[in-house]
Amino acid sequence: MNEGTMTAKTVTARDMANAIRALAMDAVEKANSGHPGMPMGMADVATVLFGEFLKFDAADPDWPDRDRFVLSAGHGSMLLYAILYLTGYPGMTVEEMKNFRQLGSKTPGHPEYGHAPGIETTTGPLGQGISTAVGMALAERMLAARFPDLVDHRTYVVASDGDLMEGVSQEAASLAGHLALNRLIVLYDDNHVSIDGPTELSYSDDVLTRFVSCGWNVQAVDGHAPEQVREAIARARNSDKPSLIACRTVIGFGAPNLQGTAATHGAALGAEEVAAARVKLGWPHPAFVVPEPILNAWRAIGRKGAAAHKDWEAKLAAVPKDVRAEWQRRINGDLPQNLDGVIADLKTRAGKEAPKWATRKASGEVLQVLTQIMPELVGGSGDLTGSNLTHAKGQTVVRAGDYSGSYIHFGVREHGMAAALSGIALHKGFIPYGGTFLVFTDYCRPAIRLAALMGLRVIYVMTHDSIGLGEDGPTHQPVEHLASLRAMPNLRVFRPADAVETAECWQAALECKTGPSVLALSRQGVPSLRAGDESENLCTRGGYVLRAAKGQARVHLLATGSEVAVAVAAAKLLEADGIAAAVVSLPCFELFDGQSEAYRTNVLGQDVVRVAVEAASPFGWDRYIGPNGAMIGMTSFGASAPAGDLYRHFGITAEAVAAAAKDRL
Repeated sequence: MNEGTMTAKTVTARDMANAIRALAMDAVEKANSGHPGMPMGMADVATVLFGEFLKFDAADPDWPDRDRFVLSAGHGSMLLYAILYLTGYPGMTVEEMKNFRQLGSKTPGHPEYGHAPGIETTTGPLGQGISTAVGMALAERMLAARFPDLVDHRTYVVASDGDLMEGVSQEAASLAGHLALNRLIVLYDDNHVSIDGPTELSYSDDVLTRFVSCGWNVQAVDGHAPEQVREAIARARNSDKPSLIACRTVIGFGAPNLQGTAATHGAALGAEEVAAARVKLGWPHPAFVVPEPILNAWRAIGRKGAAAHKDWEAKLAAVPKDVRAEWQRRINGDLPQNLDGVIADLKTRAGKEAPKWATRKASGEVLQVLTQIMPELVGGSGDLTGSNLTHAKGQTVVRAGDYSGSYIHFGVREHGMAAALSGIALHKGFIPYGGTFLVFTDYCRPAIRLAALMGLRVIYVMTHDSIGLGEDGPTHQPVEHLASLRAMPNLRVFRPADAVETAECWQAALECKTGPSVLALSRQGVPSLRAGDESENLCTRGGYVLRAAKGQARVHLLATGSEVAVAVAAAKLLEADGIAAAVVSLPCFELFDGQSEAYRTNVLGQDVVRVAVEAASPFGWDRYIGPNGAMIGMTSFGASAPAGDLYRHFGITAEAVAAAAKDRL
């Protein structure tokens, strides 16, 4: 049937799916780069999902009660871009299809959050999308428990074999099943092909049984039979468990010579195969041209949710004014107006009491207060609650069927936890935090990186931050981790020195809407160094002179966290020898680097010897100490012994700092 004889009534589901296939083929061919196979294989499934089930309004992509769609198989990005164009999302034009994978386009190689409306999360690193979606589904249930009149939506995922091979997806699936997140529906592109070839080369799991064991509802369908897909999604929507629907598909469906092979996975099909596919699919239209009847049918789907959206707006208008204001505050991510006062009170109390708390203990005390004024602050720990001190009194636990709590037991699933935290942040309505040991940021890192890339406000409470954790030994003692995390763009790494700084760092992390923060906290007790009576949050500058020199400074001692006290002791030793020394606390390199050059020069000192001390790798300190400075740190892994013995053994002492300063004077 040609465009001239085609009408709205004669447009079929296959025609609409073929529009996705054609756009995917054409965009990848024009770019000579990309992954046409998955979009072509999953086009039928996506047509059923968007056409008959997904609740959205293309005219308002940020409608809070929309269904979320996550393309976990992010390499197949043209599936998503094609649908956004076809359904009429703002800014997603045919020109963007033609600019696929080009500099400055809204259609990069993998979907990137913030580049275009309708992209719910950045995906591409396999396993991340489905794991992030678990956080979205959890956030929906938690927000529905608080605003039952305003929240009623689902989270849908398209996942690949590769997603399910990645270990993080197993962590996420286990957590989702445990929490009975029945609003989560995963459409598994079961095409039996990965980059290397048939999946049987490396993968023989019984996927359905695996998900059943995690507490999921599972089904298997022919992904090219719309009626089977339709019935399976309908059943999944009525399940009391999260659902996995294995959709048996043919990768590159419609490419007569290459379909079903790895050749369609990550490369353009070639002009001859694209032409042959047009014939096989019955798609005689030029590149990037979608016949008007088919485009109109897709645009109607994009408008279909407008009525439900209007009904929801009426519900929002009908709730009490105070409830509506609180809803808006949380969705906007605005902090409570009394936060400054609460932090000031915490600082004053800490300054007066001068507690010799570990900074993890100080963090726990901050959380006790914050959770009372910020009901949107939700989080948990990777099975280290008693060590991370992340569970405040009064926080009830989130459980299957009861999502009214604000504390989540993530279990020993650090990577899955970090991905879920991103999903909670992306969903909006909450500010998430999660805890584990700093050394296990290695397990969290891919999800932390994506949070930084997306600019999400997620707070990682990472305790046991150095050799100061003591007897657990080098397997648990982070050495290179601070430097590694500081190397990551758009991530703030805070290492507070005492209770006052801990309160300030928590506030700075909460106030950062444009990226995640790591709080690196000590296991061992540290002395109180600040009076806490300053009106300014000094940690928001990243670094400041904690203790001025007595007289004209000849030495500036730089430190973070528990080693600031070491620097203070070293300054006293130097002063006893007639050498004036100032002490600089640098709780956040990223914030300090953002200060003016004049401020940084004043803090670091000019025409002075600079000596830094941190119980971690020296990497990254050169820019502060300069060519004539010294660094006292760790050049090896740690050891198993009491903390005090380790500091002496590795030479991280006041005496060593003072000696290094004298050597360079």
